[in-house]
Amino acid sequence: MLAQMMDVPVTMMSTDMYATDEMANGLNLGLLIIRVVVGVTLATHGLNKIFGGGKIAGTAGWFGSMGMKMPKANAWIAALTEIGSGALLALGFLTPLAAAGMVAIMVVALITTNMKKGWFIFNPGGGSEYVVVLAAVGIGLACTGAGEWSIDHAADIDWAGVPKGLIIVLVAGIGGGLLQLATFWRPKSVASN
Repeated sequence: MLAQMMDVPVTMMSTDMYATDEMANGLNLGLLIIRVVVGVTLATHGLNKIFGGGKIAGTAGWFGSMGMKMPKANAWIAALTEIGSGALLALGFLTPLAAAGMVAIMVVALITTNMKKGWFIFNPGGGSEYVVVLAAVGIGLACTGAGEWSIDHAADIDWAGVPKGLIIVLVAGIGGGLLQLATFWRPKSVASN
């Protein structure tokens, strides 16, 4: 049996899989829905940091309480990254880079607050599931690309896929989030204040 399996040629997914308009349109519509919903959600989180509740001062206070140094600058960085990455995702423009911004935000959120509160979002203070799902969507979109119904496609920007998009999102997203934490996060100093 194994010998028979070894003789069977292994083929990668071909473009014929999406040869029908119905399949291609389904893929493009699915990617558009994911991009717009996640992008708008992310952008509104950034806008809320600026205009909602305690505004940037409140966000900076919260960041400072978590041990982020230069909390006001980090509040602005987080807000503008969420707005910019969200808008770019919704438009399907520079998708792996936009996804990397979202992943970086989620890495920081996961490590600074959500991971220690368990998995479920309904746990007191929220859990990890929300930020993990958004990070996974970002990594997935960097791998798949924005689809044909996007600015990337119209402008012939071909940064997505494996390995290009995956490398961008891992280095700039996960790496960028970890670099921000290494540079600015000092939780023990907050406990000693």
